[in-house]
Amino acid sequence: MTTMLESPVALRRGRDLVGPELFERVSVFCAEEYGHELSTARRIVDQALAFLKVMGDTRAFDMTPSDAVDPGWHSFVLHTQAYATWCQEQFGYFLGHEPKGTVRTRPLIGSVVDRVKAAGFQVDDRLWDAAKECNPPACCGDGDGC
Repeated sequence: MTTMLESPVALRRGRDLVGPELFERVSVFCAEEYGHELSTARRIVDQALAFLKVMGDTRAFDMTPSDAVDPGWHSFVLHTQAYATWCQEQFGYFLGHEPKGTVRTRPLIGSVVDRVKAAGFQVDDRLWDAAKECNPPACCGDGDGC
């Protein structure tokens, strides 16, 4: 009987879904806008890109980012032309950031993390650990309610 050793599969990174210049521009904006160290902002944007890729590819509009990852999406979507072009290239449609009344619970965030991992992306568990509490109807994606 022969046992085959499995080669480790290289995990994908969200940051590789955009060019290095755009990744850096969005990361710098995230750092400045949300008061993060640049290294942390890069991690956030990386995770947001992986999240967006999975949501857009699968049209899983029930997905929601964690509190820590959501600023990465906001930072990218505020670079509107680059974001719109990326969405069209990746999905063939614009993936809007639509506020929902969904309360981000640990089971919901856990489900999102499972989907991102299943798609082969690296997951930074520290950025997904705390479920985001949303305060509907004030949850608009850029206010104190989100």
